[in-house]
Amino acid sequence: MPPKVLRHTLALAGFDVPVIELTGSDGPRLTVLAGVHGCEYAPMAAVRRWTRALAGRELRGSVLAVPVLNLPAFRARSPFVVPDDGKNLNRCFPGDPSGTVADRLAHAAFTQLIEGSDALVDAHAGDMVEALEPFALYDAGASEDRARELAAAYGLGYVIRQEPGPDRAVGGTTSTAAAGIGIPAIIAEAGGCGLVEPAAVAAHVRGLDRVLALLGMTSDPVPDSEAPVHLGRFLWLRAASEGWWEPAVRPGERVAEGQVLGTVSSLDGAQVLQSVTAPAPGVPMFITSSPAVAANGLLLGLGAR
Repeated sequence: MPPKVLRHTLALAGFDVPVIELTGSDGPRLTVLAGVHGCEYAPMAAVRRWTRALAGRELRGSVLAVPVLNLPAFRARSPFVVPDDGKNLNRCFPGDPSGTVADRLAHAAFTQLIEGSDALVDAHAGDMVEALEPFALYDAGASEDRARELAAAYGLGYVIRQEPGPDRAVGGTTSTAAAGIGIPAIIAEAGGCGLVEPAAVAAHVRGLDRVLALLGMTSDPVPDSEAPVHLGRFLWLRAASEGWWEPAVRPGERVAEGQVLGTVSSLDGAQVLQSVTAPAPGVPMFITSSPAVAANGLLLGLGAR
């Protein structure tokens, strides 16, 4: 029998967030989030498509899916941050019920969506001004073996493991918070630049199907795929000053230590202010695609071993 489908809204920090619940026979609960960042459209489109298709399939367990979590950023077309307080929602988990809008939304999502799950997929893309090489990320912790399996099963080319320490790119993410309470969780990234790219949407749909199969929630076997490249460091490089950013490499291009990755120059074009070089051999996972950068503005993220 196909699953029971309930489409409704859930009040999270004062926002009526759309939720799709699909309930089959007894089994695990998978939570799928998209739209944690308001301009990452490919995973939003994928979750919408995937849940429609899943409604007609056999399902063991239940799926709790949110196609657009960050409604204020989505409505304002605000990349990276919640417009009400200027905070990046995916730096605020597990949240604070007494904090600003982003803190409260993170707390509500954590307590009402993430807690109680058997696994979490947070689907992302490069934001409005980010070109991206598809990858999945998971965090060190008690549940990391299962999280690593989920990340590999998603079927993207690279898998990055994050652990606490000086090389950790970010904290306060959905996956970090979930790992902290023993839930295997991944952040899966495909798509970018504010586009609904068909190939990226399809990659997310395939990845979600593969996660279902790995968890035993469908009768489908996990399809064979080329093993991903596993990386243990995620190095984020930033601009030393305001200027015009011009990358010299592309996402997914292998680079050597010391290789020039791009330059930041003065707005009149007369002076190179910063030559950005690779601190280690690796692969750019995302690159800022806009020339406009501020001091300490993010330029690219380098995946390294």
